[in-house]
Amino acid sequence: MTKKSFNLFNSKQVIAVEKNDKEITTENDDAIKDVEESVEKVKDPGLWRDLVAYWMFGLCNNFGYVVMLTAAHDIINELSGDHNEGHGNEPLAPGVRPCNVLSTGAILLADIIPGLIIKTLSPFLPFWATVRVTVACIVAICGFVAVAFADSQWLALGGVAMTSFSSGLGEPTFLAYSAFFNKNVISTWSSGTGGAGIVGALAYSILRGVGLSNQQTLLVMISVPAVELVVFYFLLRKPASKRIEDQHMGDDVAKEDIVPKMKTVTEKLIYIKSLVPYMLPIALVYFFEYFINQGLFELVYFPDIFLDSSEQYRWYQVTYQIGVFVSRSSVNIIQIKQIWVMAILQGLNVVFFSFEAVYMFTPSIWIIFGMIFFEGLLGGGAYVNTFYRMSKEIPATRREFAMSVVTLSDSIGITAAGFAAIPTHNLFYQGLTGGLSINPTSVKNVYRQ
Repeated sequence: MTKKSFNLFNSKQVIAVEKNDKEITTENDDAIKDVEESVEKVKDPGLWRDLVAYWMFGLCNNFGYVVMLTAAHDIINELSGDHNEGHGNEPLAPGVRPCNVLSTGAILLADIIPGLIIKTLSPFLPFWATVRVTVACIVAICGFVAVAFADSQWLALGGVAMTSFSSGLGEPTFLAYSAFFNKNVISTWSSGTGGAGIVGALAYSILRGVGLSNQQTLLVMISVPAVELVVFYFLLRKPASKRIEDQHMGDDVAKEDIVPKMKTVTEKLIYIKSLVPYMLPIALVYFFEYFINQGLFELVYFPDIFLDSSEQYRWYQVTYQIGVFVSRSSVNIIQIKQIWVMAILQGLNVVFFSFEAVYMFTPSIWIIFGMIFFEGLLGGGAYVNTFYRMSKEIPATRREFAMSVVTLSDSIGITAAGFAAIPTHNLFYQGLTGGLSINPTSVKNVYRQ
């Protein structure tokens, strides 16, 4: 054998050995990964505490916000000095529907602007989770008490604003804090926020339905932020380390994508640009749905059925929240990346409800309930899929800040919807009621045409 042939033979042997080594290494890596996944499932028996705690946080944090929106119709009636629910039989002209002079969009603004302000500041404030959660719960309790005992418009709106501040402080705090825990707490948090919609809207509607006054109902709600404090201090496990890197929460992000934690305000402001693809679609979805909820719901009215006007409004809110809960609880079953598709569909819902408010063409309230349920599915789906994607795509060292920033998106959309809903409501009010101040609960004879 020549020297050249010998070298070629050796080269082939080396290549074959390297190939075999690589295959063995790949097989070993796969085996190790399977073992690690199996160990992961059993090595943290206390994980249930974090998952349950985050579900409760989602429920309790959004509870006051939902209750205030569900109670908006009743709060406005009381602010207007009209406490005579169910009395009066004055008929209205055909096509005219019951309507308040003050839009429920006014309650929406009081229920979202303080939260938007604190969410804007939150990413740049010291992250003292214990202090933040304690303050949020105390302020929520004060908000319920203020609205319950309000004897003036400003005190009532101030109480609503306090619940908004509480929710606005809690959401970025809990989402940023989630970076220290298993990524699945995002799923349980989102499900809990959806649950807040159902529990909050149902609790208010049922308590009012069994005869409790608005004041008594709101005082019962004080128990919810108290439960939130108990869960935070006694159920949720405290992270062993204050460094996110030590919690190994970046396992879904490639090692080469791990970047240093941002330290300066300039770095954070520059990084916000990369979050716009997450922020814009969800902002549009929430703008459209809250424009419907607070600008048009009150105008979608069916006379002479088993629900009066105020009851219809409350159950519209309940139906919407059921849709939100279903979609926010579904992220482990189905994930959606194209959030912009949901924004387009929500825009089409605005067109439908706008035509319904003007022409009253829908023959049955059950069709409206179905459309509202679909609207809730879109809103909840946009929220949970956005934050779930972030938990998998954003490097762990930047996830805390990114989560806090993106929570602004829904608040910006909701605030814009509140400002848009008020003039829209006023336009419909003048055109559909003839400028008459009509008590929605005292209308008995109204004709759809």
